[in-house]
Amino acid sequence: MTSGFLSALGGRIAERWLAALALPGLLFVSAVTTAVVLGHGHWSDLGRLRDRLDTLADSPASHSAGSVVLVAAGVLAGAAVTGAAAQSLGTGVELLWCAEPHGPVLRRLADRRSRRWRAADAAFRTALVTAGRARITGADDADRLADVAERRHADRERIASAPPRHPFWTGDRLAAPAQRLWRAQRLDLAAAWPHLWLLASDGTRAELHAARLRLTAAARLCAWGAGYLVLALWWWPAGLAGVVAVASGVRRGRAAAEAFAELTEALADLHVRDLATALGVESAGVDDPGLGERLTRLLRKETRAA
Repeated sequence: MTSGFLSALGGRIAERWLAALALPGLLFVSAVTTAVVLGHGHWSDLGRLRDRLDTLADSPASHSAGSVVLVAAGVLAGAAVTGAAAQSLGTGVELLWCAEPHGPVLRRLADRRSRRWRAADAAFRTALVTAGRARITGADDADRLADVAERRHADRERIASAPPRHPFWTGDRLAAPAQRLWRAQRLDLAAAWPHLWLLASDGTRAELHAARLRLTAAARLCAWGAGYLVLALWWWPAGLAGVVAVASGVRRGRAAAEAFAELTEALADLHVRDLATALGVESAGVDDPGLGERLTRLLRKETRAA
């Protein structure tokens, strides 16, 4: 039984390694080989690439089993190293997406997003007031002005769902649930999160974990895209793959961050009263305005002044 379990576990680990590191790494190694052989001058000359492969196949070393094994091992090792590098770079991309505005560059990006959000917010509020007046007075263009207000609201939401504080959209979206819960209920999500996680069902945890893994995978895809963009210095078609990978990674990362943030806020909304019950904190019902503040005081281990 133990050997069967270990075999199954080893098989799963091998599958994950093959999917996450080896296969993308092999593809990148193949692209590097193509770039070295063809370059910019012969970027589409498949015959040149085929001739080089035929030359290698006809060499005496290719008929030696030991040489073939060594080459295969070297290729797999190169693919694994490349995959590990992309994984590390993906972690850096993920940290950058969620970074605080430290340093002149990140502060400038955060300030730019904040100015854009304030301008979009002012435009939305102006359109909303105009649409409201038109609705009250019964103007003929009331419906059109209402549509304008909805578009202005969508423009603001594309920048951030709350006043932005981070250099990138992902960081603000992931921070939005904590901001909303603090403003609405005075609940410190950072202090309450471990307790809420323990109260969540297995299905809810699985959904959150899956969204988190999708965010990590999207960042890793951006890392692969950056590698192909660098490779475009020697073989320009690799740049096309890099652009597609980066654009797809950013889009998938935004979708994963949106899902993770929505699930986080939903978990807090659904289980905050369960948390109060588990901790012995009195609750006056669904609309208890002081529940979040009492939970925050308790979870932060705050004591009242004597």
